[in-house]
Amino acid sequence: MPSIFDQDLPRNAANFAALSPLSFIERAADVYPDRVAIVHGPLRQTWSETYTRCRRLASALRKAGLGKGDTVAVMLPNTPPMVEAHFGIPMAGAVLNAMNTRLDPEAVAFMLDHGEAKAVIVDVEFAGVMAKAMAMRKDQAPLLVLDVEDALYTGAAQRIGSGTYEDFLAQGDPEFAWELPADEWDAIALNYTSGTTGNPKGVVYHHRGAAINAISNILEWDMPKHPVYMWTLPMFHCNGWCFPWTVAARAGVNVCLRKVEARAMADAIRTHGVTHYCGAPIVHGMLVNAPEEIKAGLPQGVKAMVAGAAPPASLIEGMETLGFDLTHVYGLTEVYGPATACAKHEAWDGLDIGERARLNARQGVRYHLQRSARVLDPETMKPVPLDGETMGEIMFQGNITMKGYLKNPKATQEAFAGGWYRTGDLAVQYADGYIKIKDRSKDIIISGGENISSIEVEDVLYRHPDVLAAAVVAKPDAKWGETPCAFVELKAGSTLTAEAVVAHCKKHLAGFKVPRAVVFGELPKTSTGKIQKFELRKQAGSAAAIDV
Repeated sequence: MPSIFDQDLPRNAANFAALSPLSFIERAADVYPDRVAIVHGPLRQTWSETYTRCRRLASALRKAGLGKGDTVAVMLPNTPPMVEAHFGIPMAGAVLNAMNTRLDPEAVAFMLDHGEAKAVIVDVEFAGVMAKAMAMRKDQAPLLVLDVEDALYTGAAQRIGSGTYEDFLAQGDPEFAWELPADEWDAIALNYTSGTTGNPKGVVYHHRGAAINAISNILEWDMPKHPVYMWTLPMFHCNGWCFPWTVAARAGVNVCLRKVEARAMADAIRTHGVTHYCGAPIVHGMLVNAPEEIKAGLPQGVKAMVAGAAPPASLIEGMETLGFDLTHVYGLTEVYGPATACAKHEAWDGLDIGERARLNARQGVRYHLQRSARVLDPETMKPVPLDGETMGEIMFQGNITMKGYLKNPKATQEAFAGGWYRTGDLAVQYADGYIKIKDRSKDIIISGGENISSIEVEDVLYRHPDVLAAAVVAKPDAKWGETPCAFVELKAGSTLTAEAVVAHCKKHLAGFKVPRAVVFGELPKTSTGKIQKFELRKQAGSAAAIDV
């Protein structure tokens, strides 16, 4: 028997609209048409101008025969066309595939084929890689290719398209009557995982999740109207953690940075009054460790978001010295970027730096509009005790979770087995509900039958004042099976020895957890600043051992 609240109360155009971040730019242009939306070198582009350009892009794509469900791949740095792609492409009903600009041609070719791209928008800096990739494609159907020419790029440029991005936009209708998706479950973006083992998986985002995570970003930061957001996080990484849509929702300013360098960041913060930015620990470390003349005059109260490895005490202390407010978040491509945050409490302010670092190193609690984030026993699917010791797997439920993996039903079913998204990250949960990662399941080192958390050893390494970056992986050992091998990147001018590193670790770790090998040098990192452990695992077999 239907409820009285379901009788003669149908859903209709008057009382329901699909959730989509496309609504955000429409409102920003309507309400704040003359406010600056994008800063790029000398360019100042308003929200009205940006919205018009996005409508032109959508219209031109439609005229070119692209529409609902068609993939448009882009390989762009953090420049205005990348902001516009996040709106103009889905306005046409198409799906945005933002590609990592550091990919090799083989990976790009796979993604073009797997995602069935119908068009490519590429910055001239990366056209050489894209040209090689297109030649490697198995699907030789013709692609619409557009070259983006950026006045701030001064290097060698290669043009491979049938025309330029600007000429293409000129063909579009500035009054194009785009529509919200018929279903908010429709795909808005395709993002590929790193693919460190085998081919990368294509993660599909829906309009609903993109809108909800964008709003959660606002709530997590208590983001006011008209924030000034600096693009240090690549927009190709989980769609910039959904911040292109977040900034539009608050009618803020996108300060574009073609390259992330300490001086460029500091200059942008001072010049444009940057209020917010995101990045991996290494990005924040660039500012903390920059020469004093670069940091001089930075404003107080800038809000920074860090993901990836837990921020060490030295980074937290360095950010506090700058007067910046650092928030630690955690997530994966499959959950639109950040989906938990280490929400701070006023009571923490009076604690010493070591204790604050310990509390802030936790991955925290679920994002505002995520249904649930729990540590569960992966076998029983029951929550682990909230004792900060019992290990389980971090799992998510809710709207900020991917539709699934493109054309990979087996992987999708495995990821969602039991009605939760299984991250593969091993963690504990405390009495206050806060989660702390102990390791990736593949990163646990099993030495003589004992489990060693690589993250625990890395935390200790980061406590040394000379350590800029550190990573620990398993090194094969004839006696123990595996032992920890530490890769350490030192701060400039340091003369730290391997023996001193081992001695430092012995002060804080049980003997079996102390690295048996220490290797110095710059650590391989992704374009988002994450350390590439798979590369270090390749090296670990040849690392020189140290007796401990």
